[in-house]
Amino acid sequence: MTATTTEDLPAEDRDGRSLRAAQKRKRRRRTVLDAALRVFSDKGYHQTRVADIIEEASIARGTFYLYFDSKNAIFHELLDLLLERIHENMVGVDLSPGAPAVRDQILDTVRNILASFREDPALAKFVLREAVGIDETIDEKLDGFYRQLHDWLSMSLANGHAIGFIRALDTESVAWLILGSVKQLVQRVLEEEELDLDHLSRVLLDFNLQGIMVSD
Repeated sequence: MTATTTEDLPAEDRDGRSLRAAQKRKRRRRTVLDAALRVFSDKGYHQTRVADIIEEASIARGTFYLYFDSKNAIFHELLDLLLERIHENMVGVDLSPGAPAVRDQILDTVRNILASFREDPALAKFVLREAVGIDETIDEKLDGFYRQLHDWLSMSLANGHAIGFIRALDTESVAWLILGSVKQLVQRVLEEEELDLDHLSRVLLDFNLQGIMVSD
């Protein structure tokens, strides 16, 4: 009796098997990431061993190394997950006819960025607490992200001036000031879960616009 191979199956069956296998690998990878985050949050990055992650995930050592070659690789992926989530909410203002008011759009963006940290507070707390100084590549990735966020803020300020929403100002410096206020507020959002994001978003927006809005 001849054994059936994947090549012997109809194309739709092969595609179905491939899809299920890919989904299984994705779930297993996520299991390892979630387990690593729990251990990192409990012990700290430097005190965590690969063996601790393997035990928490209830997997074999060989399975771990199918997905990651070190705990450092896991940290990089966790950091990427958080940064990607924030990037998704860095959107520009829509000036097309019928679009919401500029201020309302900015308020939505601020709220969504704050919410992206609260979406997975354990991840955000761990990354913000542990990331600096782990290795040079992570420091460069964080520095690059903050620079991108700064440049996006600076460009948004320049665009706001171009449409008459804010007065002329030093967009480079003001962007760093806004970024600093956002970083401090994020710390509060993560430490005090009862804080209302809508209220905080309005406070942050009012504070940062108070000195730059065009006077009536």
